[in-house]
Amino acid sequence: MLRVATLSASLASALALMASAAMAEEIKVGVSPGEHAEIMEEVAKVAAPMGLDIDVVEFSDYVIPNTALADGDIEANSFQHVPYLENQMKDRGFELVVVGNTITTPMGIYSDKIDDLANLEDGAKVAIPNDPTNGGRALLLLQDLGLITLAEGTGLVPSPLDIEDNPKGLKFLELDAAQLPRTFADAEIAIINTNYAIASGLSPKDDSIAMEKADSPYVNVIVVRKGDEDQPWVKTLVEAYHSDEVKAFIDDSYHGAVITSW
Repeated sequence: MLRVATLSASLASALALMASAAMAEEIKVGVSPGEHAEIMEEVAKVAAPMGLDIDVVEFSDYVIPNTALADGDIEANSFQHVPYLENQMKDRGFELVVVGNTITTPMGIYSDKIDDLANLEDGAKVAIPNDPTNGGRALLLLQDLGLITLAEGTGLVPSPLDIEDNPKGLKFLELDAAQLPRTFADAEIAIINTNYAIASGLSPKDDSIAMEKADSPYVNVIVVRKGDEDQPWVKTLVEAYHSDEVKAFIDDSYHGAVITSW
């Protein structure tokens, strides 16, 4: 009798799992390569038993994921910070909504020519991202380090034209963010987003010669189309991301180069 009851319980559990899988909602989430993709794969593992099947879709740049979301090709994305999103919505007319915080990835300065910014020579070439928000972020980092002074009132999106004082006469190369890890031959230093640094084999902790402060305003977020923010799958996606399992994965995998922000 006990064996029959045990078999019945096991069968009921298996049937429940099969029914849950059959009823699972499927969504596509756009990410950039590196830590955003790796973390979302972990989120997908957590979300699966919760009835949400996440297809992680990688994009090679920062522009396409918002376009794909606005066009309905994906249901959400997780790759950008708020200043970048706000700039994209302003410039491109996207109607997108933030539904949850994810991580902060401090921007770093890298070089294969110097190991200390004190050794940066006059007239040195500096490679920075060519999109307004990440390019501005790089300039703000240089200002924090005392290498340049920006005009007042430029906010979070200054450009090289907003530099008021440049005592070393630094020359700026504005390049696609994904290409920056390959610019060491052309510049003395490159200011690189963490996801592209990690994807290229660089360690933000060990290879950078300077890092952005942890309390920067560049918290990354999960974004959906306006009107979808109250969908049940959105709540599940955010809960899965904010789970103890995902936090442990981030802490164990990136050793401070990626910081949880929820």
